[in-house]
Amino acid sequence: MIRSSRFILIASLATVVSGCALSWRSPSISDLRRHPSRYQDQTVNINGVVTSSWGIPLVPFQFYKVDDGTGEVTVLSDGRRRPATGQRVRVRGRVEDVAVIDGRPLGLHLREDEVSIKH
Repeated sequence: MIRSSRFILIASLATVVSGCALSWRSPSISDLRRHPSRYQDQTVNINGVVTSSWGIPLVPFQFYKVDDGTGEVTVLSDGRRRPATGQRVRVRGRVEDVAVIDGRPLGLHLREDEVSIKH
C-alpha cells in the first residue's frame, strides 16, 4: 500500500515537472527546422536578432524574421508591435506551418504571442 502510494506520488510529480518543462521550451531555430513535428502547435521561446521586418497594406498581420545564429524563422505578428531590423528580441509563439506535403512542413513559422525587445 505504501509503495503504491509512493509510486503514484512520484509519477504525478514527474508528470507535473515535465509539463512545466514543456511550457518553457526554448529550442534553437535549427532544432525547430530539423524536428518540426516535435514542436508543431507547441508554444516555444526564441531569442535572436530581427533580420527583416515587413507588413502588407490592408492586411492585419505583420511579419519579421528572427535569426538566433543557428537559423532563421518567420514570425507572424498581429500588428501590435513589429520590431525593427537589427533589434534583439525574445519571442514567445506557437509553432505552425501553412501546409504539410509528403510529411514535410511548408511555411514553418511562429505565431507571436508575445515579443520583448532587448535594449
